[in-house]
Amino acid sequence: MFLSKLDSLANAIKLVKDNQKFTEVEEVPISEAHKRVLAEDIMAFHDSPPFDKSSMDGYAVIAENTFGASQSAPKKFKIIDAIGAGDFSSKIVNSNEAIIIATGAPIPDGANAVLMKEYTTSDEDDLTIYSQVTPGENISPKSEDIEKGQKVLCKNTFIRYQEMGLIASAGYDTVKVFKKPRVKIIITGNELVEPTKEEIDKAKIINSNQFTTKAMVEDSGAIAEITHAGDTFGEVREAILEASLEFDVIITTGGTAISKGDVVLDALADLGEILFHGVAVRPGKPVGAGIVNGKMIFTLSGQPVASMSQFDMVVRKYLFEMQGRPFEFHLQKRVSELKVPSQLGRTDFIRAVADDECAKHVLNRGSGIIRSMVEANSYIIIDENDEGYQKDDIVDVVFFDSLLW
Repeated sequence: MFLSKLDSLANAIKLVKDNQKFTEVEEVPISEAHKRVLAEDIMAFHDSPPFDKSSMDGYAVIAENTFGASQSAPKKFKIIDAIGAGDFSSKIVNSNEAIIIATGAPIPDGANAVLMKEYTTSDEDDLTIYSQVTPGENISPKSEDIEKGQKVLCKNTFIRYQEMGLIASAGYDTVKVFKKPRVKIIITGNELVEPTKEEIDKAKIINSNQFTTKAMVEDSGAIAEITHAGDTFGEVREAILEASLEFDVIITTGGTAISKGDVVLDALADLGEILFHGVAVRPGKPVGAGIVNGKMIFTLSGQPVASMSQFDMVVRKYLFEMQGRPFEFHLQKRVSELKVPSQLGRTDFIRAVADDECAKHVLNRGSGIIRSMVEANSYIIIDENDEGYQKDDIVDVVFFDSLLW
């Protein structure tokens, strides 16, 4: 089944967005929260730091007592105590007194600055200082980073290593995040065989799509599982039906065009609803999507490069936003080194090599040539309202790295 009128990419994306689903929420130990998305606001349980603390090793002193100290005019102090990180001193610092203090240790009563050890010499309890400090110098004040009760992170924040530290400092040992979607990848095609060093039958093709599709799903923060369904209507229908009862999203590869034996869309139509099939894009025109038992199913091409491009066009955004993380193409402007032809009414995703200034499309661009994706680091995107670009025109570029979870 193939609809004679091709949808625009914008309309296909809108149809997917209109049927966007979200995953449930789960609570995980903070050690497992990296690269997840917050499903709650983070409110600080503690001040951080919880007291005025030293930001370096040195001596806690009254700053005013140090004024005027220099190499030529040193001043004398008396050491009355020493504090390690995690300890408090019961002593009060008075005029011309000092307490040895470690980085992170609480500032003792009476002191209002820390003098770096490098600017001193000592002989038992006698301290000679050769520099001055100002009040508050080398002190991290209480709640400098976080104030108790403060909202420090908002729901839907992507948790990087930086956020891990902030969440922990706020007092959380577990955190609520969106669950990773479980994605079933159904590979169709009787001609496909597993990778092997041995000679393969002339009518067979190594099944590379299973590896690229699984990796793209995982690069979108989701969990992938693969099955092979063959080419019959019954096999494909059964695989889709079974997956729709267990998984959050289904992706098929192959069987989406209008040639004999392409049965994926027939099975989809029999089981549920087709949202679209056939989009005015290059590569990957026969991409489709639908709903079965309330689950989104994306039907991708069997051609490897077309399948990868289709995933980036419509699938990646859906998986990101299932987990509460907004996704949009991060377009950058570059100068085209070559003429890039296109035609009105079609959106082109042209494989390209781009640097900080220029972009050049990969010349060998067949939809089955996997090496072209390896040689590229970006897409030049040509809008459906443009007829291509001339050499030295400004083009829109999306780097592959910007598409990753």
